[in-house]
Amino acid sequence: MSVRVVRGGRSALVICCLVTCAAAIGAQPAGDWASLSRYREANAALRAPEPGEARVVFYGNSITEAWAPHFAAQFPGKDYIGRGISGQTTPQMLVRFRQDVVALRPAVVVILAGINDIAGNTGPSTLEMIQDNLASMCEIASANGVRVVLSSVLPAADFPWRRGLDPAPKVIALNAWIGRYAAEHGHTFVDYHAAMADSAGGMREGLAYDGVHPTEAGYRVMAPLVERGIREALSVRPAER
Repeated sequence: MSVRVVRGGRSALVICCLVTCAAAIGAQPAGDWASLSRYREANAALRAPEPGEARVVFYGNSITEAWAPHFAAQFPGKDYIGRGISGQTTPQMLVRFRQDVVALRPAVVVILAGINDIAGNTGPSTLEMIQDNLASMCEIASANGVRVVLSSVLPAADFPWRRGLDPAPKVIALNAWIGRYAAEHGHTFVDYHAAMADSAGGMREGLAYDGVHPTEAGYRVMAPLVERGIREALSVRPAER
């Protein structure tokens, strides 16, 4: 079964610049390419989920990392955990998937990734390479009984940290594959792109500080879409997929 879910002032600008710079250079400490140390202490301190508790891990890059502080307000009372790292690409995320997702014993993982691969943050990357990494994460999740919510990549007409790459058509092509893959493998697909893109394939005005990273208004568009996706994922038993 597959489900398609469609649908600041000075300080904010400073935060936006910091996030953008982090996306450009990556957030991993020297020698820790995948940032395996980033959430190590937080993971160790995390209690085990209670029986029947629907823990959800949001897994991604700076867009997910910056969303996590809004979880308490946008998803009150929910056991939602953010494991995003600014600047990361899908190969980095694949390396840390077991420790930052599987080991936390979630019922659902929400995966949002690929934009930094298109930007070339860790070197040249084809769409096929991104697809392979996303598929591998999904396979690891499914093998461990974790339901998968695959997110479309958010719209982007250009990258503030790497101009001139024309990402919009690449994002659209990647999202088409993500939607097909989700349908073929029984995962839930949440389409943020359709709800946030303008006619040129970039981000609608007011939904991002820099055309890539969402404002609070952008996250408010995303929140109900992912909530519906999570509910749909939880409504299906793994054996039915």
